[in-house]
Amino acid sequence: MESRTEMATLAGGCFWCLEAVYELLSGVESVKSGYMGGHVDGPTYEQVCTGGTGHAEVLQVAYDPAIISFPDILDVFFTIHDPTTKNRQGADVGSQYRSAIFYHDEQQRMDAYTKIAEVGREGIWNDPIVTELAPLGEFYPAETVHDEYFRNNPNQPYCQAVVAPKVAKFRKQHLDRLRAPAG
Repeated sequence: MESRTEMATLAGGCFWCLEAVYELLSGVESVKSGYMGGHVDGPTYEQVCTGGTGHAEVLQVAYDPAIISFPDILDVFFTIHDPTTKNRQGADVGSQYRSAIFYHDEQQRMDAYTKIAEVGREGIWNDPIVTELAPLGEFYPAETVHDEYFRNNPNQPYCQAVVAPKVAKFRKQHLDRLRAPAG
């Protein structure tokens, strides 16, 4: 059976956090940090960080749906960030850190809508889910310095204080979904 690749585009705070988790997930073929949802063509990291471009930091996830489904991708998404804080994740504040799912097609839109309602009903969070659901827009890849950022900078203070705990939480909650070690 031939595998095919599908894409998911997610915003849940700093893209370093999302990338560090999704690159460990079984069925994920590749990840790329970038920017989406704004009004400036070709924004830079520095521009997006000001909050003035309207872009969110996003992660595009290429995955094999024969191994992992889009709803499973979303299960992980809703456990690694707080979907109840508008334009904020922890100390990271601004619209660039908003919670959003940029759907690629009608099936993803329906799956995301269903998952948002399900997470809300489960009562895991004390506040309502504020995750934005929007159609896919122009994806602007982030500068290459952001690729594999956590893996390449594990001792950087932000990585130690913010990214590492999210990766540890993911590993604990989704041990059965970890990618097999290479080699």
